[in-house]
Amino acid sequence: MTDLHRTHASGKRRMIVGGLGAVALTVSALASGLTLPTATAATWPSANGSEAVGATKPVSGSLDGGMKRYYGTGDLGSGGQNEDQDPLFKLADGATLKNVILGAPAADGIHCSGSCTLQNVWWEDVGEDAATFRGTGKTFNVIGGGARKAADKIFQFNGGGTLNISNFAGQDFKTFVRSCGNCSSQYKRTINVTNTEITAPGSVIGGINTNYGDSLTLRGITIVGDSGKKIVPCQKYIGNNTGAEPSKNGSGPDGTYCKYSASDLTYR
Repeated sequence: MTDLHRTHASGKRRMIVGGLGAVALTVSALASGLTLPTATAATWPSANGSEAVGATKPVSGSLDGGMKRYYGTGDLGSGGQNEDQDPLFKLADGATLKNVILGAPAADGIHCSGSCTLQNVWWEDVGEDAATFRGTGKTFNVIGGGARKAADKIFQFNGGGTLNISNFAGQDFKTFVRSCGNCSSQYKRTINVTNTEITAPGSVIGGINTNYGDSLTLRGITIVGDSGKKIVPCQKYIGNNTGAEPSKNGSGPDGTYCKYSASDLTYR
């Protein structure tokens, strides 16, 4: 699958959740060069009831789902990986969605039309993508929650601006977060991932386009079940706006595009 048109442990456990203050902490720590504490194992929540979604739910302002599980039915219930699926939730610019569980099938998860906040949102079985971020010059915040069973990507960054992901748990995926490699409109994208747990199997934590000036900063990342260190923390690409499959452009920390060091990654 290409990026074209993608809107695509044993021991004591505790839930990775965060408040809006986590955003300020993340930004402050990144600016000052502090190393944030590593994530701990997530406890996946139980649903407080379930609701079938047959048509995309629009969200403006703030919606607190009360930990209800939402799953697709009808046109949103194929459970496939077809591109251009509609989402279960579509957030208006500035909207917040919190305390929600997306069950299976999840269609194309959540679309953010502009700046948005996803707080304590959990994907039990990612559909096409967990969340897609659009709009230009926007700020997108993902605080707490988790996503698993993503056949391709968890987060798809199609718009321009800054995406902050903190206190999150991602497991069983191909790419955790991807700056769109071949969208018809391309932008500079800044991605910050902090205090997050990554659990194998997985291929890439972050994919970015160096030719558009993208950057990925990793702080306080715990990688579970990857003793061979096969998961690539930061994969660089040469993006395009033609729909062609983007070519790889190296990987690893460089201080400009891939911003992390060995101390930012903990393996267990």
